[in-house]
Amino acid sequence: MSEVNDLQQRNTRILRKLVFGAVCMFGFAFAMVPIYNVLCEVTGLNGKTNSSAASSANLELDEDRMITVQFVTRSGQGMAWDFFPEVRSVRVHPGEITQVNFKVKNPTDKQIVGQAIPSVTPGLAATHLLKTQCFCFDNQTLAGGGEADMPMIFYLDPALPKHITTITLSYTLFDVTERVTVNDNTLAVR
Repeated sequence: MSEVNDLQQRNTRILRKLVFGAVCMFGFAFAMVPIYNVLCEVTGLNGKTNSSAASSANLELDEDRMITVQFVTRSGQGMAWDFFPEVRSVRVHPGEITQVNFKVKNPTDKQIVGQAIPSVTPGLAATHLLKTQCFCFDNQTLAGGGEADMPMIFYLDPALPKHITTITLSYTLFDVTERVTVNDNTLAVR
C-alpha cells in the first residue's frame, strides 16, 4: 500500500512541476514581444530605428562628414514580389534629409499584402538613422501584375559616432496577406 501511495505522490509532484513549467513557458512567450521592443528601443539592437524622434528633431547639417548609406533588399520565403532600391547607395551629410525610392512588382495574378522589416548595420547606427517617412511603417498592398514606387525619407543624426562611415540599411519583405483582414475599406489596391 505504501508503495502505491509513494508512487502517487511522486506522480503528483511531477505533474505539478510540468504544469508549472508549461505556465512559465507560456508567460515567457507572451512577454517576449514587449520585452524585445523595449530592449531594441533602449540598445538599438537588431536595427530597429527610432522613427518617433525623426519628426521632432532639430536638424543641424554636418558638412564636414560624408556617410555612405547602402541599401540591401530581399524577399522573405513565400513572397513573390520583385523588390529593389532605385539606387544601391547614397552619400549624405549627417542632418541632410534624403529620399530613396524602392520599387516593387507583383508578378502574380493575385493581390498580395507585404510588410517590410528593416535592419541596420552596424547596430550602433540604428538609433541615429531617423526615418520621417517609410513604406516599412505600414503594410503595402499590390494588385496582381501591379508595380509601385515606395519612398523612404531619412536623415542621420549628427551625433552619429565619428568612426561610422558606412551604414547598411536592409529590408526583408514578407507576404502578410493571410494575416490581414481583407475588406474593401482597409486595403487600397495600387
